[in-house]
Amino acid sequence: MQSDVKTGTLYVVGTPIGNLEDITFRAVRVLREVDVIAAEDTRHTGKLLQHFQIKTPQLSYHEHNQNQRSPQLLEQLSQGKAIALVTDAGMPGISDPGYHLIKACVNAGVTVVPIPGCSAVITALCAAGLPTERFVFEGFLPAKGKERQQQLEGLKSETRTLVFYEAPHRLRQTLQSLATTLGEDRRLVLARELTKLHEEFWRGTIADALAHYALREPQGEFTLVIAGAELVTPVLSTEALKAELQQLINQGLSRSQASRQLAEQTSLPRRQVYQLALELPALPYLE
Repeated sequence: MQSDVKTGTLYVVGTPIGNLEDITFRAVRVLREVDVIAAEDTRHTGKLLQHFQIKTPQLSYHEHNQNQRSPQLLEQLSQGKAIALVTDAGMPGISDPGYHLIKACVNAGVTVVPIPGCSAVITALCAAGLPTERFVFEGFLPAKGKERQQQLEGLKSETRTLVFYEAPHRLRQTLQSLATTLGEDRRLVLARELTKLHEEFWRGTIADALAHYALREPQGEFTLVIAGAELVTPVLSTEALKAELQQLINQGLSRSQASRQLAEQTSLPRRQVYQLALELPALPYLE
């Protein structure tokens, strides 16, 4: 539903991550109607604006001037200006300093309106062929080896699909860290140049990726989609299962109830667990 932009409002506008045709009609309209566009790189955004014949003035907003710019933009918003926040590609606030301005606006009671658009995270994930029901986005890994290793150690047992961003000059180093921490056999999809002419999805294991990029120079921005750790169900001995059953029964559960609960916890057939429950010493109150 089309409506005019509102005064004193920050519009968080998604822009193409490569192919200019991916911008929405709504995004173009909002960029035309706001008073100011706060852009990560005014030269980069200027090309987008020129392509769609948008003449709205720009103001730079990036990680090196965010502390200075945020109060200025908040002042303009308080005066009734409508401002669009854009990043170089994708949705503002996702691995870029737009988050700080958005947070400042929320804290100041300024209305924040998202204008949905492309995101490399979702674009890569939906075509990767790895589980998408649950996933974790980690952005860019730390540049320092020790900090990077600590972050990956915390994700070693994560069963959800992992998504990272990486620059081409750091890809080999990151792949080596992934191999060391997550294991060389973990499945991996490398998505590069998304929506652009040379878009590519490379699929294999982390070991395969190391061998692949040992022979060629990484080019383009990468989104890494990595399979989560396999959920390992502990194998309990017969005696351990009986001990668990006995503990449940001592808590007041019947043989049947205890068997059902333990079967759900261990993914074992209920009949098998119930048979073990029948082997326990009989008590008057047991079913």
